[in-house]
Amino acid sequence: MSLLQEEREIIVQNEYADNFDFSEIEEFVKNASKNLFISHNFKNSDKMLVQPRGGFPTYQKQFALNEFFVKANVDVLPLTIDSNTRLNDYAMSKKMLRLSEENEVDMLNGYPLVNHGYRTTRKMITHFDKPVSLRHGTPDARLLVETAIASGIFEIEGGPITYLLPYSKNFPIDKAFLYWKYVERVCAKYSTLNEPINRESFGPLTATLVPPCITIVIQLLEMLLSLEEGVKSFSVSFSQSGSVNQDIVTSAVLKKLAKYYAKQIDCEDANIHLVYHQWMGAFPSNKDYSESLINTATVIASLVGADKIITKTRDEAFGIPTKEANAKTVANTQYTLRILNGLPNIVDEKEEEILTKEVKSIMEAVFNDSADTLWRKVFNSVKNGIIDVPFSPHIINNNEVVTVRDKNKNIRIIKRGNLPISDECFEYEKAQCDLNKDATSIVNDIIHDIGIMQ
Repeated sequence: MSLLQEEREIIVQNEYADNFDFSEIEEFVKNASKNLFISHNFKNSDKMLVQPRGGFPTYQKQFALNEFFVKANVDVLPLTIDSNTRLNDYAMSKKMLRLSEENEVDMLNGYPLVNHGYRTTRKMITHFDKPVSLRHGTPDARLLVETAIASGIFEIEGGPITYLLPYSKNFPIDKAFLYWKYVERVCAKYSTLNEPINRESFGPLTATLVPPCITIVIQLLEMLLSLEEGVKSFSVSFSQSGSVNQDIVTSAVLKKLAKYYAKQIDCEDANIHLVYHQWMGAFPSNKDYSESLINTATVIASLVGADKIITKTRDEAFGIPTKEANAKTVANTQYTLRILNGLPNIVDEKEEEILTKEVKSIMEAVFNDSADTLWRKVFNSVKNGIIDVPFSPHIINNNEVVTVRDKNKNIRIIKRGNLPISDECFEYEKAQCDLNKDATSIVNDIIHDIGIMQ
């Protein structure tokens, strides 16, 4: 028995999980419908895939949500996991699930997959015969991912950086790297049995004034960490930034450099996809404005050539969206995509040149770290501020980089901290901004940016 399999046998020995039968699970994956694999759908679809968000605690409500989505012509079903499971607190998830079932009140903000178990959940997944994307935010997702794949969920979102720095304050990042290495190996192992398991990174990060160079670097590094473990299908992603032009530039550089760096580690045979998130910040309370914001995001997703779009709803400002609101967004997004034809190919050569230089400078600094493995190099780079995510709550994040918007709503770096970008790039960034304001005004601009779409 391999060391990985020995570890797997230990991980699944959890009192709140199903009794795992790995032989049966392998047979299930081997013979599973190809429709369940988003990698198969990416390969064979001639349109952008549409995926909403959503997760309810009880099996019945999750099933009903999926029925709504299917009627709305969804391409990819979501399975959003509850917060207790994300923290590996399966005892609390079990308690809240029981209360939800007994009182018909949602006591969890998502589906407690581990507690429901893979045998139960698989019935729902195979019933709808559509790809399902696992959305969670878990630093230690080993048991969750084992349960997901055994259920028939063949797209796994997240990574050691993107599911840690935006969400956690204290979880040890070195442990997160090792736990996600386990996830990558499990995904790679199952990928040999049928279509590839798709891994997807979470590009929005804190969704608060994150400069494109940081987003792209983290996407590329999580992609490389995944590919080096044998994953063959990977999605890089980012979210609507507030600037159409900056999103187009970000997409162009991200796609170009993803291919470039995959080739550097002899993984050019891997399939790399682009995912675009509709606005991830605060939504307007005016629901008509929300729909306009959502439609704008759909147009941008088309302009950047995304392979998948992840939707929001007009109810976003008021709490967890209803299944009706979620289904309406799916139907409207599908309609908008159908009528978008003949979009122009927009290129901003100067912005692409600057952004490419910034990303390559940071990547070079990461690779030049003296550690012996890529994950240790990335770990050290986060510790010393070479990778620095604005507004991350995590204690290890330097939070020395300061960004503002220029007059065209592009996110610009005005304080680079330890980011190893060149003086040429830094001066270009600052030159686009009005820095003649006093410090208080700049701080107020940053604070009020959270309401930029309201």
